[in-house]
Amino acid sequence: QVQLVESGGGLVQPGGSLRLSCAASGSFFIINAMGWYRQAPGKQRELVATITRGGSINYADSVKGRFTISRDNAKNTVYLQMNSLKPDDTAVYYCNADLAYPGSSFNRYWGQGTQVTVSS
Repeated sequence: QVQLVESGGGLVQPGGSLRLSCAASGSFFIINAMGWYRQAPGKQRELVATITRGGSINYADSVKGRFTISRDNAKNTVYLQMNSLKPDDTAVYYCNADLAYPGSSFNRYWGQGTQVTVSS
């Protein structure tokens, strides 16, 4: 059974920083892309950033230059360093991972979400 466990959310003042982590555990074969999405109250879930196993990265325009996604393949973990945070960044942040068991195709799994609140 696959689990994605997020950590690092919390309350921060505008201009501050937070670092989110998401670790995948379970008996799976390989992880391909990993990423972060977020959902603010009353809004749809939106892409924040993704990173492939080989290190190709994609960011939403709204976070370019402020957020940095990275991963540690040996630890099956993806990180999101968030700097210069704004109130508009307030949301529940979800990580995901595309992974496969031996002999199967890739499927997308999601974490439970972690709250990020940017407020003075």
